[in-house]
Amino acid sequence: MTPILELKGITKRFPGVLANDHIDLSLNKGEILALLGENGAGKSTLMNILYGLYQPDEGEILVNGEKVTINSPTDAINQGIGMVHQHFMLIPVFTVTENVMLGNEAVKKAGFLDRKKAGDRILEISNHYNLKVNPDDYIRDLPVGVQQRVEIIKLLYREAEILIFDEPTAVLTPQEADELFKIMRSLVEQGKSIIFITHKLREVMDIADRVMVIRRGAMVGETTPAQADKQSLAAMMVGRAVNLEVDRTESTPGELVCSVENLTVADKFQNIVVDDISLEVYSGEIVGIAGVQGNGQTELVNAITGLQKSLSGKVTLLGEDVTKSSPRQITELGSAHVPEDRQADGLVLPFPVAENLVLCTYYKEPFAKGVLLQYPVILKNAEKLIEDFDIRTPNAFTPVGSLSGGNQQKVIIARELSRPIKFLVASQPTRGLDVGSIEYIHKRIVQKRDEGCGVLLVSPELDEIMELSDRIAVMYRGKIIAVVPNKGITKEYIGLLMAGVVPEEPIEFDETAVVEATF
Repeated sequence: MTPILELKGITKRFPGVLANDHIDLSLNKGEILALLGENGAGKSTLMNILYGLYQPDEGEILVNGEKVTINSPTDAINQGIGMVHQHFMLIPVFTVTENVMLGNEAVKKAGFLDRKKAGDRILEISNHYNLKVNPDDYIRDLPVGVQQRVEIIKLLYREAEILIFDEPTAVLTPQEADELFKIMRSLVEQGKSIIFITHKLREVMDIADRVMVIRRGAMVGETTPAQADKQSLAAMMVGRAVNLEVDRTESTPGELVCSVENLTVADKFQNIVVDDISLEVYSGEIVGIAGVQGNGQTELVNAITGLQKSLSGKVTLLGEDVTKSSPRQITELGSAHVPEDRQADGLVLPFPVAENLVLCTYYKEPFAKGVLLQYPVILKNAEKLIEDFDIRTPNAFTPVGSLSGGNQQKVIIARELSRPIKFLVASQPTRGLDVGSIEYIHKRIVQKRDEGCGVLLVSPELDEIMELSDRIAVMYRGKIIAVVPNKGITKEYIGLLMAGVVPEEPIEFDETAVVEATF
């Protein structure tokens, strides 16, 4: 049977980088093909070629056995190819309806846009797939997870036959990811064909019919979930054996590093999203915040790091009241912040990698003398961190906005963890990272803990919370409903708390551990 899609000998070069090296790929009708690879391996570049955003230097594309030329996304859509991008292609000042219909506008007889018709179709899609999106909402007002759903609706709205999902679960909770997989299976059952770009091994094993692995721009293997396991896939991706379990010893908590007392925070609509929260983090421990995204975690972190003002309550860092302090003042006390939204809060995208690596310290020696930046020192620092943290970039002068999402994350991690710090706020620190990078980042976070740093870890990935945390605080509807030690506790128990459900059966904890709970 002729594949619905074939890529033959696709090659793409950028200055200093061979992004795709004579790649062959085929997609059969009615299958989910997982394209697996590290950050910067060339997965997104390959799909951007297929979608017309890049032009290949060599190679050809065939759809249903016919050679096609794709010079733009319009050409791709005309060939029945739709793509959900890792970084959203949405216009913040437009509504959901206006974003979804952009390029495929519904028009009345008089030539005016038929927003109602488009909105009704969006509602139909939203309800059918349980995506829960309001067509009249503005993108700028939507949380990250809902914006991802809008991207998915854009694809479904166009009824493409070949669907490309580029890291679609990077901003989804495990529950939302499971819902997405149900959608993907439903689409395949209706005859659609899907290319699923990911580096999450669990997702590959759960959803893929076939797996192709790309490493450093070249296709290095093909298999199926039935023939492989997580360890073999990880080794194929990285080129070496990977330890998928976190090596973490017992914590030895010390002095109080950060104290949050009766903190209340409102969103821009003055809705209470953090409701009278109290929490403590001690040196030498990792406190994980578990919860479905959208339950106040973002605003809690913003208030602690000075990005958002609170309505009431108090935040103390190393004995100093920082409730009304600026991010720089909080940073200078010895704190570090890995933000949830790396592009909005963690990087200056047009700036080169070297300058982004000193955003917290550029005004201090040795990076500055008075008002003059010391570029040789900044460059030397960048070269060291690029090597230490395996940042895949042509050079230190490359604009950080041109890097892959995972490598942008590595720039932030390198900047924040390479400084002497006493308190680390890590919000989704491994978002968009591959297994090799996740292994490395987890080791660095545990290393910081062992050096006496207090760590507040926020992640929608329950596996990550349970692997790294010494204590787990569960947030639900703006409140911390329980703080429990990570000993003798199950994912099912934490999952129920995340849903606001208090298990009927009691759970036994380590007798020496202190348990706080407000059920």
